[in-house]
Amino acid sequence: MVYFLGTEPPFQNAYWDNKKDGIYVDVVTGEPLFSSLDKFDSGTGWPSFTKPIDPKNVTTHEDNELMMTRIEVRSTGGSHLGHVFPDGPGPTGERFCINSASLKFIPVEKLEAEGYGQYLALIKKSLKKEVATLAGGCFWGVEEIIRELPGVLETVAGYTGGTFKNPTYEDVRSGKTGHAESVQITYDPSKISYEDILKYFFKLHDPTTLNQQGNDRGTQYRSAIFYQNEEQKKIALKVKEEVSRSGKWKKPIVTEVVKAQNFYPAEDYHQDYLQKNPNGYTCHYVRD
Repeated sequence: MVYFLGTEPPFQNAYWDNKKDGIYVDVVTGEPLFSSLDKFDSGTGWPSFTKPIDPKNVTTHEDNELMMTRIEVRSTGGSHLGHVFPDGPGPTGERFCINSASLKFIPVEKLEAEGYGQYLALIKKSLKKEVATLAGGCFWGVEEIIRELPGVLETVAGYTGGTFKNPTYEDVRSGKTGHAESVQITYDPSKISYEDILKYFFKLHDPTTLNQQGNDRGTQYRSAIFYQNEEQKKIALKVKEEVSRSGKWKKPIVTEVVKAQNFYPAEDYHQDYLQKNPNGYTCHYVRD
């Protein structure tokens, strides 16, 4: 028997933006299906994975509904899960686009208690995380591009680089607090390096405009790398110098490389802003 679920609306389902560590199981049978290690942000508004936790736990079938041919994904227990598409990131190149309603999430701290202890070592082995903090103009656009990089686990829009404690958006927009609109990035260093993140950072904004990005002007829109330790500082200076020498930018790069300070998350409505408002303002895009 196949259990069918209607397709959920994008960005309005339980797990599309879930960034916690654990596994996803069949909501009907409890069969292990996917791991947080293989989950990525596809921009579609549905949970997306590069592969199943065990290929034997899912089956695929040709689906000719909606006047097109798609590949349906089912659990071996018979649940309709979603579809798989050939447009995912490496290494598989596949995107398993799954309905949240077909899944139950088991966080890493409950794996043992709920009978999935065999997956505990797998998840914990890859729990190493590092943090990068970058400012490149309006944090909406920076976050939207960075969050899609494979290996990026979480992004938070916020304020840093100033002396004013617990600033609000209204405080920062005045330009008097010293803070920059920034994005704090949590990433898996086994999947993406700090250096690669910085190289991408220099492509998604203009690092030659002092205290300005697009139509946004003021010190809160400055370009800056806030390093967490001496190793990050060394890498930041190296990448900045390489980009300067590359000739990709015709004007001098004005990006600051400064020690990280207190980071204050921005108000909730700023988080994942362009996911919630796809037509919202942004001046960020990836240059060649």
